[in-house]
Formats: sequence, structure tokens, C-alpha cells
Amino acid sequence: MGNVGAVNEAPQAPKKKKFKLKMPGAFVILFILTIVAVIATWTIPAGAYSKMVYSSSSSSLKITSPTGKVSNVPATQKELDKLGVKIDIKQFTSGGITDAVSIPNTYKRLKQKPAQVGAITKSMVQGTIEAVDIMVFIFVLGGLIGVVKASGAFESGLMALTKKTKGHEFLLIFMVSILMVLGGTLCGIEEEAVAFYPILVPIFIAMGYDSIVSVGAIFLSSSIGTCFSTINPFSAVIASNAAGIPFTEGIVWRATGLVIAAIVLEFYLYWYSKKVKDTPTFSYTYDDHEEFNNMWSVESSDEKKGKKTFFTSRKKFILILFVAAFPIMVWGVMSQGWWFPTMASSFLAFAIVIMILTATGRYGIGEKGVVDAFVNGASSLVGVSLIIGLARGINIVLNNGYISDTILQYSSSLVSHVSGPIFIIVMMFIFFVLGFIVPSSSGLAVLSMPIFAPLADTVNIPRFAVVTAYQFGQYAMLFLAPTGLVMATLQMLNMKYSHWLRFVWPVVVFVLVFGGALLVMEVLFS
Repeated sequence: MGNVGAVNEAPQAPKKKKFKLKMPGAFVILFILTIVAVIATWTIPAGAYSKMVYSSSSSSLKITSPTGKVSNVPATQKELDKLGVKIDIKQFTSGGITDAVSIPNTYKRLKQKPAQVGAITKSMVQGTIEAVDIMVFIFVLGGLIGVVKASGAFESGLMALTKKTKGHEFLLIFMVSILMVLGGTLCGIEEEAVAFYPILVPIFIAMGYDSIVSVGAIFLSSSIGTCFSTINPFSAVIASNAAGIPFTEGIVWRATGLVIAAIVLEFYLYWYSKKVKDTPTFSYTYDDHEEFNNMWSVESSDEKKGKKTFFTSRKKFILILFVAAFPIMVWGVMSQGWWFPTMASSFLAFAIVIMILTATGRYGIGEKGVVDAFVNGASSLVGVSLIIGLARGINIVLNNGYISDTILQYSSSLVSHVSGPIFIIVMMFIFFVLGFIVPSSSGLAVLSMPIFAPLADTVNIPRFAVVTAYQFGQYAMLFLAPTGLVMATLQMLNMKYSHWLRFVWPVVVFVLVFGGALLVMEVLFS
């Protein structure tokens, strides 16, 4: 019997670990894509369209040929008509279109300009330099967050808020999501949405939600709004101008699509947030939830020690100042034409006042304390800032290799022999691909619309359908494209790309299927 027991108790061989393929992080993904872009400059033929831009100093149209030769012509409607650019001259002279516009039927093959190995790192540096305005804005935002956290106002305010919203937690998600949808469709909130994570993510954590809910309520919602833009000047308006039509053409179709898409989005967010609330292990990011909560939770050291914190008048005033900075930013962007330097300056002004309040008084942490809090807050967002610069570097490689226009030329040839519903569906998927190469909505509009919009005339399709196809196609890609804002958003919340992909792919399918159906209806009933 003893021998049997000995046999039964014999140690078992350790189990072999199964190989598990893991999705690389944001920096590695962008590094790989930069290498792919460099290789593409060796394999895709180089070529370019002539580009045209309005010069206010000489009141003329400056035309740059594919070979780089520059000429000037009078800024008149007659000259535009000669060039085949069906855009009202007032769109240029009034400042409605400021980017370089492609001139139809001017594409020319150029000598191949392959990028060298050194372009991999050089483009990263150049992209970061070009993104410096956004980076400074993010650093100031991070510093502001750090100071407010150090003041203790965050945790005291959150405790009061969570008590008042108990049992109605999704109402806040719904309100935030609807506001972001409206911000997207009306004024194209994209990079600016980064500013809302610090104020909203801690609230979502306190209510029992995860990082997916945070990104869904802010980034995904604003992107859905931009995808179904109605009067967004950086998408629907500039694309319509570049297509030579009033932006009001097709607005009823886009508004109808917006309402339906917003309803679908809210149901999807409700389904997912309820699942996470009821069963935290259901979260797609549950593996990383502790790290995420530690990163964004605002539980104070006093709370961790079991000490009671008080929501003093000073803390309330600090929180009011912090919250006030965001609607002021939105007002500045929408009505005053603010851009990132001005937004950063505005946030810095609020940060300085809050630093003074936090450093002084009975419980003040002193000059060194607030400076350290600001620096630590800014440094926590260095990764996010670098991601934005690296993503821009990929576009620099493609542009310097002169392959973006070649892809545009090839795409236009794909739809030149089809008509009706097939034309518009193919067009949407073309914009889906182009959205990866040119993630800027206004940039893609002025480059592609003068080329694609006239093709709609040849098959008796309204030009506004091409504008709608551009919106649906590009933004379906921008939910996914590492060259857009996705990677910076995920880096900010320390979320794996694979987790985001699992959540967002149904939305991408919805946009392409529902958007495709809406485009077919535009073609058949317009």
C-alpha cells in the first residue's frame, strides 16, 4: 500500500505553456507601419497631380505642377473652369478652402523616389515636430490634471457625485455620448476630445465601468458624429466646397443617418456598460483593469488610510475652475477659431490659478509640491504625445515618396467604368482605404473631391453622394487606423489595440453596411 501511495504522490511533469500570439503595443505597431510605408515607396509608382492654392498676398491662384514648376493665374471663376475645378472661386478668396487642391486630369508619373532606411527614424522626428502644437496642449492638460489631483478636489467631488448618481449611472454615459455625437457632427471634435478623458474617466471608474466604456462614450461617439457630419466645417462643408456644391445638398440624408447611427450607438453602449456593471469579468479589458484603475483612480492617500476627506469650499472652487476650462475651450474652438496653441494657453491660465490655490492656505502643499504635481502630470502623457507624432511620420513617408496621388489616380480608374449603386459602393470602399493613407478629413477632402466629384456627373449621380461616401468610408477606417487618433487614445488609457478591435468591429461593420444602404438610396431616390 505504501508503494501505491508513493506512486500516486509522484510529482507530475510541469505542463508546457501554450504559445499565445499577442498584439504588439502602439509604438511597435506604428514602427512596423513606418517600415511598411518605406517599402511601399519602392514598390508603388511615384506620381502626382498639379496642386492649386490661393495666395492672398497676390490675389492669385498658385499652381504647382507635378515636377515642381510654379505658375500663377488670376483668381477668377473663368480660370477655375479652364482648369476643370468645379469650385466657386469665393471658397478660395473667403478662406473656406486653404489647403492645396488637386487639379483633375493632371496626374503625371514621376521618377521613383524611394525612401532610404534613414527615413524610418527621420520621419518619426519630423512627424513629432509637426505635431508639436498638439503635444504642448497635451502636456499642459496633463500638468493641469496633476495639480487638481494633488489638491484633493477630484476625489472629494467624485464621492459627492457618485452618491447623487447611484442607480442612474448610465444616464451620465448617455449624456456625454450625445454631446460628443453633436460635437462631431457640428464642429468635428477629434483631437480636442483628448481633453475630456481626465475629467470623465475617473467618474466612469467610480461608477464601476471600464476603459472601453470611457473610449466608447468619448472617442467613438465623437467619431460617429463626424462620420455622419451635417455642418462640420472640417468634413461635410469643406468636402462639399471641394466638390463644387453647397454643403446643404444631401444634409437631410446625413442628418437621417446621424439619428439612426446615434440610436444604434447608445443601445450598443448600454448593452456593453450593463454587462460590465453586472459582471466585471465580462469586460474586454478585464486583464488590465487593475493597472487601468491605478492609473486613473483618484482615491486619495487619506482615503487609503481610512481617513475622512472633506469637500471644502477651496476644493469646490478648484473643481469649478477645472470643469469651466472645458466649455470655454469648446466655445473658443466653435466661435473664436481657437487652435491648439490658444487652447493650451487657456488651460495653462487655469492651471496657474489652481496651482496658487493648491500651494497656499492651511492645507497647501507649497510651491515645490504644485510644481512637482504639474511636471508629473505632464510627464504621464509623454507617451500619448509621441504616438501622435509617430503616426504623422507615416504620412510624411508616403507623401515624400509621391505615392499617395498614385493611389488616388488608380482609385479613380476603378470607378470610371461602373455606374449606379455599384459606383457609389465602390467609392465608399475607396475612401475606406484612402482613410488609412490620409487620415485628415479636410486633407482627404481637398485632395480627392476635385478628382472624384466630376466622375459622378458622368454616371448621373448627385455629387453630394460622393461627399457622403467620403464621410462613411474614411471614418469607418479611422475607427481602426493606427495612422489616425486611435493609437493616441489607446495609449492614454493604456488599452491594448486588440481589446479595442474586439469592441469596435461591430460599429465598423454597421457604418459600412448601413452607410452603403443609405448611399444606394441616395443614388436611387435623388
